[in-house]
Amino acid sequence: MTAQAMTAPPTATMSRGLRWRRRGPLMPALVFTIVVTQIPFLLTIAISTLHWNVLQPGTKNFLGMGHFTSFAGLANYGTVFTDSRLRAAVLNTIVLTVAVVLISSLLGLILAVLLDRKFPGRGLARTLLIAPFLVMPVASALLWKHALYNPDYGLLNGVVNWVWQLFGAQEGPTVDFVSQFPMPAVVAALVWQWTPFMMLILLAGLQSQPGDVLEAAKIDRADGWQTFRFITLPHLRQYLELSALLGSIYVLQTFDAIYTITQGGPGSATTNLPYEIYLTMFRKYEYGEAAAAGVVVVVGSIIVATFALRTIFSLFNEETSR
Repeated sequence: MTAQAMTAPPTATMSRGLRWRRRGPLMPALVFTIVVTQIPFLLTIAISTLHWNVLQPGTKNFLGMGHFTSFAGLANYGTVFTDSRLRAAVLNTIVLTVAVVLISSLLGLILAVLLDRKFPGRGLARTLLIAPFLVMPVASALLWKHALYNPDYGLLNGVVNWVWQLFGAQEGPTVDFVSQFPMPAVVAALVWQWTPFMMLILLAGLQSQPGDVLEAAKIDRADGWQTFRFITLPHLRQYLELSALLGSIYVLQTFDAIYTITQGGPGSATTNLPYEIYLTMFRKYEYGEAAAAGVVVVVGSIIVATFALRTIFSLFNEETSR
């Protein structure tokens, strides 16, 4: 007993020292992450409590980069939730996010089911279908704005004119898709960009199906639709939830497509929260309001990300328990 009691503390001390030697090299990365992410966020929260417009005179701020008029408390957050422009931006954000996630999830499911089958050139087809997700968002938006939507030389108007000429007309109608259908134009560009992301997640889910269950369905003479409805679709439920949640997080932060294709117009038909924050910051110079809106977006993203992480962990636990 005495010998064990005497040897236990050194062993515990050695194990603690070993753990710290393993964790020590990670400390600089942890400190760097805190400095890069948390300090700017804390400063954003501090700025969101100020009436700060650089075009108005006031007291020199603590950063020496302008003036703020007074302490606002939670007034800027009240403006975020009551201002008509911001309410419209919230509505546009919801419509844009829901439309893009639903359409891209449906198309991704269809493409994943097709690519899960064996056929000649499947590898090339997968590469081509993944390509839109690898294009830079700004380049993708420019491609849609000029190569497809342009009323003078865009591909869509060229196809419309070609169809009209097939029926004997000399020239078809010219449609300005960005001006006449601004929200569908942005949704189409984002669906093209995010469908490969949904497809990859769902394709991974399809390829993780247990083969014995599918074989049993064939033995029981279940047709393709019955197998998909009663076996494949329930298996893909968590993968669908995961793709929808992660897609919502990313689409919620969309700025490139709005700025490049429509610049929030016509009027404010396509202005979402990130673009409205940009306008508040760099057009109205209301730094306090922009910071408050940014905090609201971050908190909303954290809430969505929490559900996404829970889905990921439950999916991982289910897969490892098999």
